[in-house]
This record gives sequence, C-alpha cells and structure tokens, in this order.
Amino acid sequence: MKKLDSGVNYVRYAIGELHVVALRDGYVDMPASRLRQAGDRRFGSDLPAQVELVDGRLRLSVNAFLVIGHGEHILVDTGAANAWEPTMGSLLDALNEAGVARTAIRTVAVTHTHEDHVNGLVAADGSDAFPNLERLFIPQEEVPIFDEIGRLSRFRGRRSSVRDGFQLCAHVTAVQAHGHAVGHTAYEVSSAAGDTLLIWGDIVHVPSIQFARPELTWEYDANQTEARSTRERLLRRAVQPGFYVAGAHLDFPGVGTVTQYGAVFRFNQL
Repeated sequence: MKKLDSGVNYVRYAIGELHVVALRDGYVDMPASRLRQAGDRRFGSDLPAQVELVDGRLRLSVNAFLVIGHGEHILVDTGAANAWEPTMGSLLDALNEAGVARTAIRTVAVTHTHEDHVNGLVAADGSDAFPNLERLFIPQEEVPIFDEIGRLSRFRGRRSSVRDGFQLCAHVTAVQAHGHAVGHTAYEVSSAAGDTLLIWGDIVHVPSIQFARPELTWEYDANQTEARSTRERLLRRAVQPGFYVAGAHLDFPGVGTVTQYGAVFRFNQL
C-alpha cells in the first residue's frame, strides 16, 4: 500500500489495483476521563507523557474512507455533517478537494450508528449528501437504532443489513467487531495483489495510549469487556505482513500498519 497524493482534507492511497481515499470530517475534543480500566473504573489522572492534550482534553480525529475500484465507489462512514460539534462536517469538502464527485458514490457502509459515522448522510443544507445513493449497509443489530434516527428516515427504504462475512462486493467484506457498539462492524478491503486493509471504525479511540495499553476501554463502549476483547483480537490480526488498518479516530489520515513488541502494539502511520 502506498501514498499517491494528498491535500488538507484527504490522502489517497493505492492498495493493489484499488484506491482508498482517507477523508477528514474534522475532530472532537473529549475529557481524558472517558478512558476506562477494567470494571469501568476511570483511568488515572496521571496520563503518560505521550498522550497529548489540547486545552486539557483529548482530541479525536473523525475520519471516513472511500474505496474505489472495479467501477465502484464505496464510502465507509459519513462523518457527522452539522449534527454534532461544529468542528466536524468537512467530509463533502474533503471529497471535493480529492476530485471525487459525491454523485459517484452509490454505496455507503457504516461501521455503527453513532452520530459521527452516520449523520453525514444528510448534508448541512438538508439535502442528500450522496444524491445517487443506491445501497446503504447497516450492521444487522443496529438496523432498529438506525430506523429511530429521525434525521435519516428518508433512507429507510434503501438500507440493508450486513453481518459477519457479508460481501459488499468482490473486494470488500464485513467483519464482526462488536463491543464499542452492539453491531460494530469493520470492513476488510482485499486487493488482487494480496494486501489487505481493515477499515475498523472505533476499535481505537486514543491511539497515543490504546496501542500500548489495549486493555483500556472507552466510556461509550456498549460492552467494555467485548470491546477490549475485540480490540486485542484485531490488533493481533493486524500485525501480519501485508496488513493495514484504517481508523475513524486514528490521527488523520488514520491509515497505517501495526507492529507488536511483547504485549505492546505500535501504530505506524503511512
């Protein structure tokens, strides 16, 4: 996998015959107390030096990823548009900067139904962000949640459910990654050259500490025990050769490899 070009809000990569575009939707600042130890105990106030704070808070990138190949444009997650903090909502600008027409996106797959992953289906002006959308994939367990989001009611007729192993197309497959959300789902992108990219959503929220200490969870994890187990499982998988990861909250552009040193993992950004 190699970097091809970039701008302020996008980075384009080649993975075999496919292109993947990392898109910046923005960022959100959260208190460090959102980090949790076993038993839902707050992580201590003395953070390691490598954990940078901005005005005393953790700054989490909000990223989405576009997979282009074989005549298809598949967008994984949509950002928040104007439905959450004003520091988000740049995804459509990122697409424009990358030279990608939003009319080209006919398939959207979401990792889960939290605001910063699904609300960008509707643009800030109230129009459909992707006017030619035909297929909208929602994790099976979260379809009832999606159907209760009033902002997104217009899409109910186009949404389909996905479960572990479901193939969106020949090169993109859903991977069960439950824990952070009841139906949290990653999407594995496989190239003909043999390289693999796992777009893993919210497996890691705070990369500066959760790679070194993957047992730390997040206050908003629906099931912290399951989230911890899933993170450790996917990290062990990610260290194999030719394997790359892309994360919604890894520092933009959020694409890289994972290496392991004993019980400690390290993220290496491309």
